Amino acid sequence: MPILGIMASSTSGANLVGDYESIATVTVGATSVASIDFTSIVGTYSHLQIRGIARTATATTYGGLRLQVGNGSIDTGANYNTHDLYGDGSTTTASGTTNNTNIYGGTITAASLGANMFGVAVVDILDYANTNKYKTVRTLGGADGNGSGYVGINSGAWRSTSAVNTIKLFSTSGNFTQYSSFALYGIK
Repeated sequence: MPILGIMASSTSGANLVGDYESIATVTVGATSVASIDFTSIVGTYSHLQIRGIARTATATTYGGLRLQVGNGSIDTGANYNTHDLYGDGSTTTASGTTNNTNIYGGTITAASLGANMFGVAVVDILDYANTNKYKTVRTLGGADGNGSGYVGINSGAWRSTSAVNTIKLFSTSGNFTQYSSFALYGIK
C-alpha cells in the first residue's frame, strides 16, 4: 500500500495497484454544515482515503474532527475504539478508549483563530469492504494557530465485520465553516 498522501500513477492511463481514484469531494459553501456525508460507496477498492481541511464555527481555538461509518446507515452506537497520540510543541499526550460512539480524526481550527486558518487530516479506512474483520482507521493531521497548534496520529476500529459504504465526518464543537473541504479517494 502507498505511503499516506503519495499517489502512484500510471503513464499509460491504466489503473495500477496503489492508484488513487477520486470518488467525491465536498466543499462547504457560505452556510456552515453540521456534517459531511459520503454515501453509496462501492466496494471495489482495497482501501479508502479522505483528505480534508476544516475549521468549526464554535468560539474556541480548536475543535475535534470525528468519524462514524456504517453499512447502509451510520453506526451511532458505542462500537468504536480509539487510540490517540498528539503533541502541541511542548507536551505529548497518548490515550486509548473503548466503546466510543465515534473515532477521533484529529484537531481542527475554530472561530477564535484567524479566518484563513484550517486544520488538516488524512484519514485511511483500511480493508473497508472486507467482511471477515473489523475495520481499522488511521489518521495523520494537525492544526496551526500561529504560534500554537497540534499534530497527531490517531487510529481506531469500528467493531463490525460489515463493509463500509457510508461515512460521516463531523466536529465535536460546532459546524464546519465555509471552505472546509473533504475529498474521498478509493485506493486500488
